[in-house]
Amino acid sequence: MAVTMADKSVFGYSTIPDKEIIELEDIYGANHYRRLKAIARKTQGAWLYTQDGRKILDCLAAYSAANPGHHHPKIVDALVRALQENYASVISNVVYTDVLALFLKKAAEFVPQLGLRFGNNGNKVLPKNGGVESVETAIKLARYYGFKEKGISDGKQEIIVFENNFHGRMITIISFSTSNHYKEGFGPLTPGFKTAKYGNIDEVEKLINENTCGILVEPMQGEGGMYQPPKGFLKGLRELADKNNLILIFDEIQVGLGRTGKNFCFEHENVIPDAVVLGKAIAGGMIPLSLMVTNRSLMDMAFRPGSDGSTFGGYPLACVAGLAALDVIKGERLAERSAETGKILKKKIMDIAARSSHVKEVRGEGLFIGIEVKNGDAMVFCEKLLGHDMLCNDSHHHTIRISPPLIINDDEVEYIVERLERVLVD
Repeated sequence: MAVTMADKSVFGYSTIPDKEIIELEDIYGANHYRRLKAIARKTQGAWLYTQDGRKILDCLAAYSAANPGHHHPKIVDALVRALQENYASVISNVVYTDVLALFLKKAAEFVPQLGLRFGNNGNKVLPKNGGVESVETAIKLARYYGFKEKGISDGKQEIIVFENNFHGRMITIISFSTSNHYKEGFGPLTPGFKTAKYGNIDEVEKLINENTCGILVEPMQGEGGMYQPPKGFLKGLRELADKNNLILIFDEIQVGLGRTGKNFCFEHENVIPDAVVLGKAIAGGMIPLSLMVTNRSLMDMAFRPGSDGSTFGGYPLACVAGLAALDVIKGERLAERSAETGKILKKKIMDIAARSSHVKEVRGEGLFIGIEVKNGDAMVFCEKLLGHDMLCNDSHHHTIRISPPLIINDDEVEYIVERLERVLVD
């Protein structure tokens, strides 16, 4: 039975037993996630709490949505104030709101100038809800550019993507996934995409033709196996895009906003895209919010009244969360903290790997670390780690994903290391 917030005797939202929660989800919900058997009743910082008082260190952070930690007090305070003072509700987008205007400015200026070959004009932002929506917005940008500026016949535009990509699960997006599990049975699929091997610049170049209008890539792959591209790959994509008049789009939904030790993953190689897609942590993990950010001239070229829209995209409460989250990311130096803590944690994990018969490879940057296991079934180890009060998930089946909130401290680093030692070292 649901209870009111005033009832302090309840730990979390309800007193429903864990077993019944699982049964209710099984009866009334879609079976579209492989779940670990833990029921989180409360979250705070880097921790999840169960009804029986158990504490679980969150090393998944909702796939980088909780970069500032769960229920960050500054973000929570901003949301509570907005709700109490009556400027949080969705408002028709035929009128302006101050919170949207302020958020757009802050987000546009937080991102380095994009699309440098189109001029130092400043950035513009188009907000949506989930990350996949903003990926589709970026696809629209590239296709319209191909039609309007390159003279490609409408319907013939092609975008180059990469093996093992993950950009979401809407129909257009799964159409160019290389995982049959995501798309089997959901056809007809959307055409207009060519696939290259991730990291292979020669394959990309061979795929470019008169109908190519853009390149869509993750600067580091998350769901694809926690892979970093070879050094120089992103630079090579930038050179190909410039040479062939293509729109280069980076999907930083999982790897942006401090996760890899930089505000943006593309800053590791100082390669500037024409557009970037952000989500998850942009609102501190508290409200659904995503963005497509691009050069002002490109945004104005592609979008006009009626060509795009979203009822809840950039609505006041989401913008309040976004303003507060960007303040936290910048003010608390989350990118720098991720770089510093990640370097220490990765070194300790490498030491474990050297003594483990199970580990094939360790890779990653900042607090975005993958541990590939030799037997190819990382979930076996994730289940064992949950038994030691540490939440992880697999990436592409074969890799344990270590991506905790960026606020973790030294004690929490040791907590992670101790538990990895227990399950990975015989």
